[in-house]
Amino acid sequence: MATLCAGVGATAIALGRPVPERPAATVLAAGSRVSVASKWRVRVDTVRRGEPLIAALERAGVPRLEAARVLMESRAIDSRKIRAGTTITSKVSSDSGPSEVVLQLAIDRLVRFTRSATAGSRSGWLEKEEKLLWTTDTVVVGGVVSSTLTGAIAQGADAFPANVRNDVAYALADILEYRVDLSRDLREGDTIKVLMERQRAPNGAVRPGEVIAARLTVDGRRVETMRFAQGSTASYFDGEGKSMRAAFLRAPLAFRRISSVFGLRRHPILGTVRAHQGMDYAAARGTPVRALGDGTVIFAGWKGGYGRVLEIRHRNGFVTRYGHLNGFAPGIRRGTRVSISRTVAYVGTTGLSTAPHLHFEVLVNGKHRDPRVALRNVTGEPLAAGQRASFEDLKARLFSRLDGPRTTTTAAAPVVTRGAGD
Repeated sequence: MATLCAGVGATAIALGRPVPERPAATVLAAGSRVSVASKWRVRVDTVRRGEPLIAALERAGVPRLEAARVLMESRAIDSRKIRAGTTITSKVSSDSGPSEVVLQLAIDRLVRFTRSATAGSRSGWLEKEEKLLWTTDTVVVGGVVSSTLTGAIAQGADAFPANVRNDVAYALADILEYRVDLSRDLREGDTIKVLMERQRAPNGAVRPGEVIAARLTVDGRRVETMRFAQGSTASYFDGEGKSMRAAFLRAPLAFRRISSVFGLRRHPILGTVRAHQGMDYAAARGTPVRALGDGTVIFAGWKGGYGRVLEIRHRNGFVTRYGHLNGFAPGIRRGTRVSISRTVAYVGTTGLSTAPHLHFEVLVNGKHRDPRVALRNVTGEPLAAGQRASFEDLKARLFSRLDGPRTTTTAAAPVVTRGAGD
């Protein structure tokens, strides 16, 4: 019987798959065949509209109690201010859950949470805020006006993505608002050229930086501006070395379009032709109205067809009047001193008005003046004499680049906008 069993066993072994021979040392060194890396996966999600951040973290794999502790201990995150669409990237193990969670709060700002046994916190997570560095080069953009500034910039700003080209136009408008009313003064065929910074984020996002220099033709006249630093402060000057900041803004609304101009027109309600002693800016009800310059409120109340009206006295005999207002800003009353650009009132349609708009007037020594003419002649302070040579040297270099081809200058050759001795 023993002989039979031995024979059957030998037969069974002979019928099985042959076992390859391996040195003992190889077998001992082989270890587990399961790949540790295969246990981890990266998950990318976003915070949904109306969703609490704790719910988004729980969906990313962080247990709710842990997520609550993480948010309670966080110094970089206010969970009430996290916007819908915020990206959450998590590294998750099927065995132990997430080991890392990253929230991208902005293009260049991350908050990284890493699970750590030595974190020294109740949550067991370490928090680190990271700022991503932008790289900067310079480009020339510009175009020919067919209707608006934004349209001309969009036409010639192919160095920037379409969704930020309006930002280029707004940056230029902020500099020019003391010299040019860009909603009214530009004419078809006027030209615009801008030398400005272009910034790139590590993820490829692009945004406009500082305007370095610009040249426009505005209704046949040339307007130049450039950035120039004196000490630690940089500001903008025109081609003659006068500050772009003047005693008055050129328009009382930051975002504006004019519906009628100074001169004779048919009154929309009375139906008669009468002198229209100012300028109308069409805008939505509630649009903030800015003080055109430093001054003192001399009237804030109701005045006949003007409806609710505000009058401000400035230096040199100037008075600005704002009509059809919806209301006044807090603290605005007769005798209040206001500074340039301060919000003083809000667009409305009170008095003889058919739709929301701002009626704006300028009086000089008691007489009505065309705002476009009266404000155009007010210029800023000139550079100090000791800065003129540095200014002229920089101006020559910047406008030489502005007039060259629309090419990129690398960050290795930055534009220096400083005066001598800085």
